[in-house]
Amino acid sequence: MMIRLDKYLADMGLGTRQEVKKKIRKGMVLVNQETIKSPDCKIREGVDLVSVEGRIISYVAYEYYMLNKPAGVVSATEDSRNQTVVDLLQTKRRKDLFPVGRLDKDTEGLLLITNDGGLAHRLLAPRRHVDKTYYAEIQGCVTKEDVRLFREGIDIGTDGREELTMPAILELITSGEESKVRLTIQEGKYHQVKRMFEALGKEVTYLKRERMGPLTLDENLKTGEYRQLTDEELEGLKELENVGDKNA
Repeated sequence: MMIRLDKYLADMGLGTRQEVKKKIRKGMVLVNQETIKSPDCKIREGVDLVSVEGRIISYVAYEYYMLNKPAGVVSATEDSRNQTVVDLLQTKRRKDLFPVGRLDKDTEGLLLITNDGGLAHRLLAPRRHVDKTYYAEIQGCVTKEDVRLFREGIDIGTDGREELTMPAILELITSGEESKVRLTIQEGKYHQVKRMFEALGKEVTYLKRERMGPLTLDENLKTGEYRQLTDEELEGLKELENVGDKNA
């Protein structure tokens, strides 16, 4: 693939297009050990050697990270008041990374961060029915009757307007004044898990996403830690895409 030199450097976080153009015109950029002062010079990805002030800049088209999101961090690319999930990725190379879907500010757990818009669309498209599994702690006694109601779908509508969720799988871990459960849903409605339990008169006091499609949260990742996806995990995502395409 051929890429303009200024785009190549901007994509790799060396600055805005205008900033990297200035670097290029000042003779700070070498291509195959030769000084290049033309921003529109075409670079062959994976072939040409690009360096800026002695630092080799290799091109990465896509990045994929698994983050164990901590509470208090927002699922956004930028925020004027709060730290974002993208801010946590200190080793990222792309400047166009974004979270695939959102977790509430106080929710922890699995979050995929990438710049692959096609993959994100496939994972989030409602018609794909991708499973999302959460561990939750509930104020109130969760019963077998609740399990049945979740399986039938919960009305989380307000102001007399019905809003029925898709059937969900609710598993009881412990049941009592403070219950522990595992819940699998196939949607991503606003505050959905909390609203489902609120509809039954119960309150979610802790929520953590453990799984999304074929991705399972790495138990070795502490809260706030992240890593790149493995080849096997990426292959699982690609297989999910293929299944969705066949069923579309």
